[in-house]
Amino acid sequence: MVVGNIASEHGALGAVYLTRDQIATRVAELGQEIARDYEELDPILIAPLKSSVVFLADLTRALPIPHTLDLVELAAYTGSDDGGVRLLKDVDSPLEGRHVLIVEDVIDTGLTLHFLCRTLALRGPASLAAVSLLDRPYRRLVEDVPLQYIGFTVPDELFAGYGLGLDERWRAYPDLHSVIPAELSPAEAAA
Repeated sequence: MVVGNIASEHGALGAVYLTRDQIATRVAELGQEIARDYEELDPILIAPLKSSVVFLADLTRALPIPHTLDLVELAAYTGSDDGGVRLLKDVDSPLEGRHVLIVEDVIDTGLTLHFLCRTLALRGPASLAAVSLLDRPYRRLVEDVPLQYIGFTVPDELFAGYGLGLDERWRAYPDLHSVIPAELSPAEAAA
């Protein structure tokens, strides 16, 4: 399905890349894999706001084992070209001795996940791992990330829907769509 004429200043919503059914099937499989590995461990799932929330909600319903949830909020340092990240909202739960599973929407360079892992590791968790709906391993700048569960390996494209947005738009679409980047005007191309 192509959604026409839905655009922002940075791009337009394109064809469906992953349907809601494909996503639901894979999330259910991830839930079973995680449940098998964390049986009787009562893990805490921690998701960065905002893009990961839809995935977190579906994953928590797919997990047939006791677990808890928490949220963090991260932001890039303004003007930072080196992937600098800062913590805007910390977890509310104590993590010492807990089995922590970070729930991410997309892992690209690994810089954000690396920062979050270093930050949470200071709290003394029993274990620290990550699950990501989407992975782009070929973009990795940091290899030392505990990415244990992967939903889909995807190409180097922008996506929206299923919680992912562009300019805070399109997050509510149930399918994952590709985003068609806005064409540069001649003035923008010359800059």
